[in-house]
Amino acid sequence: MIPYQGVFNNGGITFSYEIIYNVLLFIPLGIYICMLKNDWSLITKLLLIIGSTFALETIQYIFALGRTDITDIINNTLGGAIGIGIYALAFKLLKERTNRVVNIFALGVTVIVVLRFAQLLYFSHFVMRELSP
Repeated sequence: MIPYQGVFNNGGITFSYEIIYNVLLFIPLGIYICMLKNDWSLITKLLLIIGSTFALETIQYIFALGRTDITDIINNTLGGAIGIGIYALAFKLLKERTNRVVNIFALGVTVIVVLRFAQLLYFSHFVMRELSP
């Protein structure tokens, strides 16, 4: 329950991609909460993100999936807060078109991710089988 316990090593800082991935993973949640409930207060949105993160960490603990860590809750909440900030900035720039632009962008990212998974599936099931003796 000590935040960032594995990050500091011998007086120096050990770089961990897990921290970055946890932040990046929750940025879309912050954006989507703003798209769906823009009239909610910032505190309510952050409490929803903290609650979601806590629920995921609890499920991880109950089913022994991965490692339950307070650092994940902090980083996921930070990611959600960044998502809320990104949406607020986009709303200042795009006004009423914000949801439409975010939906189009999300569609593009989703298509790219699905195509990448399809490529990985193809390589892992077909190409790698032909290469192995």
